[in-house]
Amino acid sequence: MQENELKNEYLTGDERIVRANGVELWAEGFGDPCHPTVLLVMGAQAQGVQWNDGIVRRLVDGNRRVIRYDHRDTGRSSTVDFTTHPYTVADLASDALAVLDAFEVVHAHLVGASLGGVIAQRLAVTHAPRVLTLTSLSSQPLGTDTVTAVQRALQGESPLPGELPAPRPELLAALTTTFPRPDADLEEYLAVREPLWRLLHGAVLPFDEGEYRAMEQRVYERARDLTAGLNHTLAGAAGSGSTADLASVTAPTLVLHGTEDPMFPPVHAEATAAAVPGARLVMIEGMGHTLPRSLDDRLAAEILHHTSGAQA
Repeated sequence: MQENELKNEYLTGDERIVRANGVELWAEGFGDPCHPTVLLVMGAQAQGVQWNDGIVRRLVDGNRRVIRYDHRDTGRSSTVDFTTHPYTVADLASDALAVLDAFEVVHAHLVGASLGGVIAQRLAVTHAPRVLTLTSLSSQPLGTDTVTAVQRALQGESPLPGELPAPRPELLAALTTTFPRPDADLEEYLAVREPLWRLLHGAVLPFDEGEYRAMEQRVYERARDLTAGLNHTLAGAAGSGSTADLASVTAPTLVLHGTEDPMFPPVHAEATAAAVPGARLVMIEGMGHTLPRSLDDRLAAEILHHTSGAQA
């Protein structure tokens, strides 16, 4: 781990505000524009800076141009009145394309975490010529209706036949109780969020409380509205397509997943890999549904290896 990562000195790049699709999207680029581009797509309610600086730095050191960005309703991007302007996963995918366009990137390696993995999968289906490779990280297959599955689980109902499992019960309970008040100060916000991160992290790898507090403080300080990200849940799986669509993916595909993921148990990764022709499944021992700094080397190495062969 590099010294400035230990001191929480943040990596900064070429910051831009991308205006497209009726919203403003904060984005940040790193590295040589002549190098192959890796677009990092974060998950639901998560900011682009939650792609660890250590991962970004290692990718840039591996001769990749890296772009990360805030989804609408997160970080420094626009907040949306979902009641009057509802959106879907398809709209979030269009936002990702708008970011690439703003940086004048025609072809990119897509790396998506959680909901970001679903967004990346959709782009691999609908905009195949622009996708050099696909990496689906800690995610699930396109078209999976997690919101409905969670609602059934909360009501004590069993999964439907063939339905992928809902998050673990203890995580489900936390997801309904770890929303801070809109006017919460930093300490209250951190106190409410920490139990959720412990569950998402999992019980196998050591939990670094200071690391997660620093990350959540950065999130708190950057957010226009900390509660706006809940709109991603309202968007649900709408507009994402179906799992069967993944049979058309031609981009080389890597499915990365933690063995201890409490949000999307490993069978979700297995289903994704089975649905994409030629996909390669790599399980990360001990990893939950977070990206701890201790895994920066491993995750960056997997992405660099996967993106080393495909050319525009």
